[in-house]
Amino acid sequence: MVVCETAGMDRAAQSDALAQASRARLFRALSELQRPAGTAELAELLGLHPNGVRAHLERLADAGLVVREREHRPRGRPRDSWSIDPTAGPGADPPRAYADLSRWLVRDLAARKKRWKDVESTGREVGRELAAEDEAGSPEERMHRALATLGFRPERSLTRDGRLDYTLANCPYRDAVRENQPVVCALHRGLTRGLLDGISASTQLTAFVPHDPDLAGCLIQVEGPLADEVTERSAAADATSRPTP
Repeated sequence: MVVCETAGMDRAAQSDALAQASRARLFRALSELQRPAGTAELAELLGLHPNGVRAHLERLADAGLVVREREHRPRGRPRDSWSIDPTAGPGADPPRAYADLSRWLVRDLAARKKRWKDVESTGREVGRELAAEDEAGSPEERMHRALATLGFRPERSLTRDGRLDYTLANCPYRDAVRENQPVVCALHRGLTRGLLDGISASTQLTAFVPHDPDLAGCLIQVEGPLADEVTERSAAADATSRPTP
């Protein structure tokens, strides 16, 4: 009986650790690498600050999801190397656990009959937190990287009137969308607004168009500083590529 209770507590601790988006992404990245990786490598891979990554990894280690090894070097401080804990149960599989958590949360939100406006507000708070975790690079680079590290595989394009389109080639929330698409899309719309709040508050979200999650192709369209940055970057690239007279 004690063993069962302990196992239940372990699973609860693991689910709680993976509930935070950056920790879930770190765990997924380590699982996909299938080898130990250093803090700096993981930080670069996900576009996050090494100090924040180290704190997230320590939390995952406390939950029994990853293990840390100290790699002693001839010079300098020992280097931390992280890998998936081989004793982590099957419930700790990163994509599955994250997908299940999303579906459960959506089911709970639907049961509570929360208004879409409230759901979007929650997503907006999450988006602001994600924006604050990564401050490297230009605003548009940060926005694109945030969407990419969340698993959306964004593709940039400019419209004729100078707006910027992000076409999302993947839906990482497809399982949750099947539970309740309006709730998930409201949460995602709020998350997008929160990212804009934290990265480029002057940029306006002009369109948010959901699509079938299995086909992907959802559209995020913005106008303002982020679109201007891509326009300037494109013009500079065109000028460089023109042959010299």
